[in-house]
Amino acid sequence: MAKSKYKRVLLKVSGQSFCSPGGFGIDGQQIASIGERIKNICRIGPQVAVVVGGGNFLRGENFSEVSKIPRNTADYMGMLATIINACALQEMLEKLGQPTRVLSAIEVSAICEPFIRRRAIHHFDKGRVVILAGGTGNPFFTTDTCAALRAAELNVDLLIKATKVDGVYSDDPTKNPDAELFTKLSYEDVLKKNLRIMDHSAVSLCRENKIPIVVLNIFKEGNIAKAICGENVGTLIS
Repeated sequence: MAKSKYKRVLLKVSGQSFCSPGGFGIDGQQIASIGERIKNICRIGPQVAVVVGGGNFLRGENFSEVSKIPRNTADYMGMLATIINACALQEMLEKLGQPTRVLSAIEVSAICEPFIRRRAIHHFDKGRVVILAGGTGNPFFTTDTCAALRAAELNVDLLIKATKVDGVYSDDPTKNPDAELFTKLSYEDVLKKNLRIMDHSAVSLCRENKIPIVVLNIFKEGNIAKAICGENVGTLIS
């Protein structure tokens, strides 16, 4: 079996990965597929953190725009959605035999632990997957920014943004069949070209902390394992 090139990796999984295309909520087959992929990369050797989004239930900014609910409250509702996803993913991973803990930036003591950096490191050392929920714990920040922040806090060697597309394109590949797939980009390329694969604050944070980012399709068999072993897959931002 191939060995990981990295000691510690962080996987950012969007909420949309938890449901069927165009769907809502959590689809059993989708979450089982994600769980299997995470379990498989644990076998390769790295310590694994996972940041989950909540867009399969609610996106704070979008929800605020179409309702009379203030952005602050809408964002906290979105954070709660990430906790729902995190708990579901934890149960799936435990069912697959992979020890897991959920650490949340907002306190929900009945179902998860608070995020404390030293506690997360302890769980890594015990061989557990650490699922990071609740975003940053503050409104006006996305889970992409949370992923970059936690990657820096936890001294992660690689941040993987797991999506439903093959990497970073010059345009939306679902609307423009001629969109170009980039295999390598610098942090500056992403910012200057205004490529919206991640929030600019997240990209800037990774640049400042020299954390490489790989953007890939989570549902293509073996993609994550290849990235962790140092193979070329998706788009590398460094």
